[in-house]
Amino acid sequence: MKIIKYIENMRPYVLADSNWKHLREADIDLAVLPWGATEAHNYHLPYATDVIEGTAIGVEAGRIAWEQGARIIVLPTIPYGVNTGQSDIFLDMNLNPSTQFAILKDLLTVLDRQGIHKFMILNSHGGNNWKSMVRELGLLFPNMFLCVCEWVHAENRTDFFEDPGDHADEMETSLILHLAPDLVLPKKDWGAGREKKNRIKAFREGWVWTERPWSQISEDTGVGNPELASREKGEAFFTAICNKIGNLMTEIASADLNDLYE
Repeated sequence: MKIIKYIENMRPYVLADSNWKHLREADIDLAVLPWGATEAHNYHLPYATDVIEGTAIGVEAGRIAWEQGARIIVLPTIPYGVNTGQSDIFLDMNLNPSTQFAILKDLLTVLDRQGIHKFMILNSHGGNNWKSMVRELGLLFPNMFLCVCEWVHAENRTDFFEDPGDHADEMETSLILHLAPDLVLPKKDWGAGREKKNRIKAFREGWVWTERPWSQISEDTGVGNPELASREKGEAFFTAICNKIGNLMTEIASADLNDLYE
């Protein structure tokens, strides 16, 4: 790889920061695409919560991987996700799965054509469901290694939070208190995040699934009580998951795709 002196404050592993002068002769092994959503997060967190989290985690994990010698590039975050269950919540923006598939197909066409054959979706929104898309895209791009990283599961949340929930909970509130505290309303404005459960037992047990109509299951759009959130918890969780995902990026970037299994 050509050695390049980068301008001050430019992060060479972040596509949005870089430029054609520095990238035109670069070799990239892994492209990472953070994918978020724009939606209400209880009363107190910004609509961009998933975007802020995914971007920050992607960039920091990317830094860790880059400093370990991995040749990676973090692509600009997609700010819209699947919000089909929240169609009546004001300005919760929705991309249908078919639209997501079309976006991925176009982006993978670019990467494949330009010789970047490892690709990671860094998912930052629970409504995004990638497995069937990755299966189909794998047939269309047989030379590419495609994977999905669910950062929320990179570490055991109960090691960091006393009451981890599902949405705008203690975990997400703590992260945003760390990453973007100026966008969090005062604690007096936080909703309790109480979730109404399905009356049918099988759905509560988790072995049968149906989409949750969000306005019926939560009065404040939160699922999980944020009461115990703190900036310190958010910082500790952020550091742990970024280190773990950064190491993963390094492993994938250096992996031999013809010798992945033992």
